[in-house]
Amino acid sequence: MTSVTGHARPAAVPQPTARRPALTREQVLAAALEIIDDGGVEALTMRRLGQALGRNPMAIYRHAADKEALLDGVVERVVSELVVPREPDGDWEAALRRTAHAFRRLALAHPNVVPLLVTRPLSGPLAQRPLGTLRPLEELLELFITAGFDQHGALHACRLFTGFLYGHVLHELQERVDDPEETDDLLRLGLHRLPVTQFPRLRSLAAVLGTYDGAAELDEGLAIVLAGLRSQLLG
Repeated sequence: MTSVTGHARPAAVPQPTARRPALTREQVLAAALEIIDDGGVEALTMRRLGQALGRNPMAIYRHAADKEALLDGVVERVVSELVVPREPDGDWEAALRRTAHAFRRLALAHPNVVPLLVTRPLSGPLAQRPLGTLRPLEELLELFITAGFDQHGALHACRLFTGFLYGHVLHELQERVDDPEETDDLLRLGLHRLPVTQFPRLRSLAAVLGTYDGAAELDEGLAIVLAGLRSQLLG
């Protein structure tokens, strides 16, 4: 095409299209965790994750070979937020209390992930688990050995402590009420659905169950666990 002066106009130079930055593993896991938090593990699919990220689902496979690997990554991401503290005075019992409450807060923030925290570590040999999931175990072993437990005793203490924590958070999540706005404890907890003749004890405990305090229950359980560990250490 020529201009009115008869000179040829310079051809338009196509503008380069901006390339989208590559997905990072952190972005993929954060989006997967959000989907699980909102809708549970069943809601997580590669297709839905791709939609959430605004990417072709195939791009996700660079960071997770399949959904199982993705779930392992989510567990590792959540567990990475848990740090076993070191008390300045070496008080191992105080460190365990802080760890327990930190784990409880983490579990309540991601209740749909809690079953994964309990079951995913069982899906393979210890050495093949994601390294991030093993770090708290390493830190707990160091805490117990520094406190004076021998290696076998430290491992036993770790199993006892983590088993108690998993059991507590699972139980606390089960204690969630059906209707928080209901004033009658029997109705609020849904216990009115239980036949009176078959579950008289549970129905009679409505007032006690209705005042469940997860943090207080955790402290009561910790007192028993720590007393047992203390007796082992001193025995």
